[in-house]
Amino acid sequence: MATGNNSVRSLEHTPTWALAVVCFFFIAISIVLEHCIHLLTNWLKRHRKTALCDAVDRLKSELMLLGFMSLLLAVTQEPISKICIPPKYADKMLPCRRLVEDQSANTTDPCTSKGMVSLVTQKGIQQLQIFIFVLAVMQIVYSVLTMALGRLKMRRWSAWEKETQTTEYLAANDPNRFRFTRQTTFGRRHMSSCTETSLQLWTKCFFRQFFRSVVKVDYITLRHGFISAHLAPNSNFNFQKYIRRSLDEDFKVVVSISPLMRFIVVIFLLLDVHGWHVYLWVSCVPLLIVLILGTKLEVIVERMALQLKHQNYVIKGTPLVKPNDNLFWFGDPRFVLTLIHYTLFTNAFEMAFFIWVSIEFGWDSCYHEHTVITAIRVVLAVTVQVLCSYITLPLYALVTQMGSQYKGKALEEQTAKIIKQWHAEVRERRKRQEQSLQSPRTSWTTEWSPRRSSVTESSSLLRQCRLGGSPTSKGEIVEVEEEESVRNEAAWSRFRSVPMLELQAVKRDGRWKERE
Repeated sequence: MATGNNSVRSLEHTPTWALAVVCFFFIAISIVLEHCIHLLTNWLKRHRKTALCDAVDRLKSELMLLGFMSLLLAVTQEPISKICIPPKYADKMLPCRRLVEDQSANTTDPCTSKGMVSLVTQKGIQQLQIFIFVLAVMQIVYSVLTMALGRLKMRRWSAWEKETQTTEYLAANDPNRFRFTRQTTFGRRHMSSCTETSLQLWTKCFFRQFFRSVVKVDYITLRHGFISAHLAPNSNFNFQKYIRRSLDEDFKVVVSISPLMRFIVVIFLLLDVHGWHVYLWVSCVPLLIVLILGTKLEVIVERMALQLKHQNYVIKGTPLVKPNDNLFWFGDPRFVLTLIHYTLFTNAFEMAFFIWVSIEFGWDSCYHEHTVITAIRVVLAVTVQVLCSYITLPLYALVTQMGSQYKGKALEEQTAKIIKQWHAEVRERRKRQEQSLQSPRTSWTTEWSPRRSSVTESSSLLRQCRLGGSPTSKGEIVEVEEEESVRNEAAWSRFRSVPMLELQAVKRDGRWKERE
């Protein structure tokens, strides 16, 4: 029999079918979510996306932490609501003006009988749970959307990378060709005008980031500087794939919420006082950071070009820029990623707060008291998202490679591919040798194995030659096979000491060479 107030009915008076339906619904959602994450992880592992797989693991840890915080708030909401404070403190630093009609809502407050008010009511804690959930979701959505849009714009770099392997590119960038630095395409772009003073340079770079922020000549020149500083000259290195893997490594940082970011949320909630309009000023901070970052990254490219101009008036081949950490703030290129992380998080907080207020309190809430301010905040949030995706992120991906160090983890896939290619070439070479030595009367197949010595293979091949080979070429075959056996044995002894997924290299005379 259903009597009394249905809104406070406990589980002992709730139908079992209703309880079972609700539990089944949430369990089904959790299973589907877990299965989707599992499928995504397996796909990333099959395609050797190690960095993105780590980002998914970090995302799962963030979701687990979110669930723990929600559970903790749900369990402690009643004890927290029983914490009483004097009314004079409850009337200070309010986000909205207290209305007289609200006094009727305090009849269920356990502190009312004491002449006090609750620190936070149970309803307020429930609303806080929803806000934490919305903030976490918006942080993930903003990070994924920024990376996806940024990489979509950088797809054109793949065509630029393929162009570096063509004969036309090699002819246009002949290493024996002498040119004046100003006459190069890179020089005409960066050394023409507005470079005399720092004010002119920063003003020029501020407007340049909105128009052709990354062009082909910049990509090719910075690629040449990176390869010359960290790899062997004329190396057939795919710089575009390296940048893409570097972004995958950075995505692990961007998608997470650090403890500092959580404390920033606490500060924002503390300063949300009626009449202060703090969130309007907070919404302007990400825009300023994005604009300053884009300008700074353009300035770094300009300064590398000016250093090249001061060092050499005549250059040989492609302009050679020199990577240097001193070009970045505090000598650390990673500091740029920290600012991007903060920008995305602050922007996600703005949008999450807007969505949460609209859902929980509606459009008539005091949070939307000034429609113009609300509209400005939403427009700024969208603008920052577009600028960060299409301007700042591509610039960051390219220019931060000009630091003194490179990311070793991003080279693992390239190293594995080189080793596999070397292995395949050895097998193909031995297969051609076997086919050239086969007799019309006798045929055999010799399978090369890196774990067996090639001396036994050479002896077997020599016996076959004695039985069916040409008598006039026996001595030559024996000498060739013995020399090949010694070379393969020595090469495999060196190869066994090299890990499959780690680049064993030493820096000699400023260039990276394979360890002997």
